[in-house]
Amino acid sequence: MKSDWKETERQAEQRRLMVERQIRARGVRDERVLEAMRTIPRHLFVPPALRPRAYEDSPLPTSEGQTISQPYIVAWMTDLLRLKGEEVVLEVGTGSGYQAAILTRLAAKVYTIERISALAESARTILSELGLDNVEVVVGDGTRGLPEHAPYKGIIVTAGGPRVPDVLVEQLDEGGRLVMPVGPSSLQMLTVVEKRGGRIFTEQKGSCVFVPLIGQHGWE
Repeated sequence: MKSDWKETERQAEQRRLMVERQIRARGVRDERVLEAMRTIPRHLFVPPALRPRAYEDSPLPTSEGQTISQPYIVAWMTDLLRLKGEEVVLEVGTGSGYQAAILTRLAAKVYTIERISALAESARTILSELGLDNVEVVVGDGTRGLPEHAPYKGIIVTAGGPRVPDVLVEQLDEGGRLVMPVGPSSLQMLTVVEKRGGRIFTEQKGSCVFVPLIGQHGWE
C-alpha cells in the first residue's frame, strides 16, 4: 500500500484489538487473513461521520442504502475461501470496497462487480489511493458473474440471494470455492459451494443477514 495515507495511533490500536477480540477469538486462525484484517484501514471505507465506530463489532451503513459488513463476517467469509495467494477471485457486490481490499492481500487478482456506479467509483478511488493495484472494479449485474475472466478459484457474494446462481457455479474453477449468504431477506445461511472432481458439494456454515442480492439471478 502507499505510505501517504494517514491514521492515528488510536485507529491502529483499535484495528489490532478488532482482530484479536472479534476475529481470532471467534475461531479465525489463518494468519494471512488476520494480517490482512490488521493491515487494511477499515475506517477509510466508512462515511467520515462514522469513522469513530469503524472498528466496532457491527455492520455500519454506508451510502446508497448499503452497508459495510461486521468485521468478523468479512474475516469469516474470507477464511472460508481458503486462499493461498495465487488465485484469481471474483467478488459480487463491491459496496464500499472493503472486502475487495482484504482480498487483494490474499489473492493474485481480484475482480469485483458493483451494480451501483456511484459505489463502484468511490471504491475504485479508495482502492487506488491505497495503492492496491491487483483489483479491478466493474459496473454491472454481479449475479451474472464475469465470464470473460473465468474460471475463478474463489467467488464471494456479499449480498443475500434466494439461491446460488448456476451461472456463478459454472464460473467456478476445479478445486474452487464459492461463499454466499442464501435465503430470504430476513435471514440467510452462509453457504459454501466447492467444485471437486467435476462435482458440486454444498455446505451451510451458519446464519447471517445481508442486504439483498439484486439482479437477473437474484432478487428483482
